[in-house]
Amino acid sequence: MIVMGVSGSGKTTTGALLARHLGWAFVDADDFHGAAQIAKMRGGIALGDADRMPWLAAIAAQIDRWRSTGQHAVVACSALKRSYRDVLIGPRADVRLVYLRGDRERIAERRRARAGHFMPAALLESQFAALEEPSPDEPPITVDPALAPAALVDAIARAVGTAPPS
Repeated sequence: MIVMGVSGSGKTTTGALLARHLGWAFVDADDFHGAAQIAKMRGGIALGDADRMPWLAAIAAQIDRWRSTGQHAVVACSALKRSYRDVLIGPRADVRLVYLRGDRERIAERRRARAGHFMPAALLESQFAALEEPSPDEPPITVDPALAPAALVDAIARAVGTAPPS
């Protein structure tokens, strides 16, 4: 399962909680960035498609390793463009997409309050500019990241049929 959205939408928190709920592995796609890409972002430079392709290929390779062993996992990844999601999901019909579709101002407020991340809050606008919302043919599970993390996990789990009955 890929939990996607712009920086500050709650991908890591939601993804980690969801993985714990499901008993699956969890990985943050940020861990796949190379030193050069992290340095660019720290310097306030948005990554272009050429910067992202090796990163996306590495994530897709990890997804394929999990799938080949029957292991389930949740990946927190921005996956902003359809072409990026095509690399990550492509013909993998068993990979589900969760889209954290949030209010720009609320996410900007979260980003300003977050310390210690290599991507400066100023790059949030570049993320919204690059964002291509998932279309119905992908098909995403769309949730509002304004919900409390536990409510987000519950909504996602119910959408995929893994939530316990109320």
